[in-house]
Amino acid sequence: MTVYVANLTINQGADFSQTFTLEDRNANSAQNLTGYSVAAKISKHHASTNQTAFSATISNATGGEIKLILTDVQTAALAPGRQVYDILLTAPDGTKERVVEGMALIRDGVT
Repeated sequence: MTVYVANLTINQGADFSQTFTLEDRNANSAQNLTGYSVAAKISKHHASTNQTAFSATISNATGGEIKLILTDVQTAALAPGRQVYDILLTAPDGTKERVVEGMALIRDGVT
């Protein structure tokens, strides 16, 4: 599988959700994620031990869709500025693979 790079913008203190669709380039269709599990985290930098876990689910297995969610409480606790995140997919046989990574711009708000 290819590692996709996608940058996010997250508003501090607001609910956040993002859906990703993974493609099987060999079959020219959506990647079938039946039996897979997913995890995703965000942190200030790659070596940081202070990480926030997204609620990560496979929202449509046969359509290759992964959904990430952060609550308003979680986004309020994120430091404004640039952070990094990634999504780790675990295959039914236990093989783990990073499938999406990128930067996340945390925008602070007034309200």
